Amino acid sequence: MLAIGRVHGTSFGFPNPGLLPTRHELEGLYAEVDSAIGRLERQGVDARGEVVATRNGAKRIARRAEGLGCKVIVMAADPKANAMKRNFMWSQEPQRVVQRSKVPVDLVEVQ
Repeated sequence: MLAIGRVHGTSFGFPNPGLLPTRHELEGLYAEVDSAIGRLERQGVDARGEVVATRNGAKRIARRAEGLGCKVIVMAADPKANAMKRNFMWSQEPQRVVQRSKVPVDLVEVQ
């Protein structure tokens, strides 16, 4: 499992600590990853997870999946989100992964 902590940009072309995910945001991502891995392992699935901070989530996900030799990428996606919500909430990222990745991507509807 790969969780992305969004870096919100740069300042004068350099990474700025104020634009990085906060400690609280990263702790939340680590908790989500740990919970998901626990659920998968209880189902008998061997799972690993990591949290990364990046400005370009689609690129990072695609490269990581290819580097690990993954056979498929499974991502949650909200197909009902309107364009404003997708752009504001970063939820267009699954569609970007589909476009960028050489590994097949399976988008699963969020409930």
